Amino acid sequence: DTAYPPERVAPRFAEALGATLTPENAPVFFRMMNRAMADLEALVDPVKRPVDRGGRVRPFVAYPRPEICGPLYPGIEATGSYPSTHAALGWMWGAVLAEMAPDRADALIARGLQYGESRIVCGYHYPSDVAAGRIAAAALVARLHADPQFLADFRKAKAEVDAVRGMRRPPFDFRLPRLFGPRT
Repeated sequence: DTAYPPERVAPRFAEALGATLTPENAPVFFRMMNRAMADLEALVDPVKRPVDRGGRVRPFVAYPRPEICGPLYPGIEATGSYPSTHAALGWMWGAVLAEMAPDRADALIARGLQYGESRIVCGYHYPSDVAAGRIAAAALVARLHADPQFLADFRKAKAEVDAVRGMRRPPFDFRLPRLFGPRT
């Protein structure tokens, strides 16, 4: 999994979600994920140093082998391996989508995990790089839940995702009534 921009990541989660999200059918979702990815980069970038400044050498550089995952982008060998931004991205997408589509949570979390595993298989990252990326993403997702703008966008984006999935909201409110104290 080398996709990084949201419009290229979304199709990779389509099977797990049971629907394909696009910037046209889910604009709030894509705006929200673009901002979340910028936050993710701000979190990971200070730790992910280039090799010439003490960054971790990638496995395919340290242990050369025949290329198995397609062409590498120019200059990747100079970028640090730790932590894996792609693994963080996969975990973040899986976690956010699992919240929006809890009936598909198992498949979405599994797909998010696979995103990181593919980085190990291809020799772009060590297992500890992937684990660190996932931890960073989990911390970020938790932090985003304290951001009022993210929460407002999340509600709108969930409605978009539900619409794309062909889901209807129930005709009644599932919230439990207050049992004690005055009603407001």
